[in-house]
Amino acid sequence: MNILLSFIIILIISIFAFLQHPKFGKNPSGVRLEKIKNSPHYKNGAFHNLNYTTVMVEGVNILKVIKEFMFVKNKPYGEIPSKKTNLLNLDKTNDILVWFGHSSYFIQIDGKKVLVDPVLSGSASPLSFTNKAFKGSDVYSADDIPEIDYLFITHNHWDHLDYKTLLLLKPKIKKIICSFGLGETMEYWGFDPTIIFERDWNEKIILDSGFTAYTVPARHFSGRSFIRNKSFWTAFVFQTPSLKIFIGGDGGYDTHFAETGKKFGEFDLVILENGQYNDYWKYIHMKPEEVIQAAIDLNAKRLFPVHSSKFALALHAWDEPLIRITALNIQANLTIITPMIGEQVNLKDSSQKFNQWWKDIKCK
Repeated sequence: MNILLSFIIILIISIFAFLQHPKFGKNPSGVRLEKIKNSPHYKNGAFHNLNYTTVMVEGVNILKVIKEFMFVKNKPYGEIPSKKTNLLNLDKTNDILVWFGHSSYFIQIDGKKVLVDPVLSGSASPLSFTNKAFKGSDVYSADDIPEIDYLFITHNHWDHLDYKTLLLLKPKIKKIICSFGLGETMEYWGFDPTIIFERDWNEKIILDSGFTAYTVPARHFSGRSFIRNKSFWTAFVFQTPSLKIFIGGDGGYDTHFAETGKKFGEFDLVILENGQYNDYWKYIHMKPEEVIQAAIDLNAKRLFPVHSSKFALALHAWDEPLIRITALNIQANLTIITPMIGEQVNLKDSSQKFNQWWKDIKCK
């Protein structure tokens, strides 16, 4: 009995010590927390979605879900194919997007360089040996990234906010645009508070002449340990002199897409999550059918479905999101871009074609 009690005490102390690591970030406090308390989306000590949202649907057997994760075959057998666009020597007149897999991507538009939710450390977990990137998908590192004018961070989940990557990129970042409350973590990690622009939903940020960001609602949650929703989650509307881009982050389907489409009009490019979904957590991640509808709601000229092809964070096969959305689009007839990781997307060439590169890669 004494041995068991000692083991439990040591385990609790070890977990507590582990959670003190800086990579877990920091919850808002002081003046920042007082400001957050005035948000209409913050009540009873946490942020909330526009409509009632649970992470798991009611009645789900968590042990059953864990068991399914243990035995599901959802990873690729073999390497993910990729290309390697040199981002350090780009022609400044080229308006392009380069995807790093999952929800990380680089944009060069109208002379500005933009980075969204970069996770380049090879893992989407506080434990580096878990949730590892698929073989072949992690071809970019922080060394491949040039100086960044605007870094967008949608929320603080491990597959969107990566401690190792951001520490390496810190000298290259000129401005950070993030969801409400994340500034505490950014400052804790050593970023200059004067370059951090953190906002509630429905706010406008003038970045430079001709460049504006707007925070708009998403349906999701936040948290890097056991405590949830102390910082916010958001999508962004990014307006440049020549293009309007919707940066979706994570989130389930709801009325906010149609409301954003009505408010901002037509989007040149809509970037939406399409992956890591399941009926068990249907309110916080969209299925491909809902991604199509969200793109229609947003009046998208082009749709880029992300959140796949790098990490296995759900029960579906790694390639299912791409298979389903391209099949559904036969009827919807949207212009969908499906680049390989690292492949250059020409932002002002709507006729650019992409191969269905995921075909013939099996699951294991």
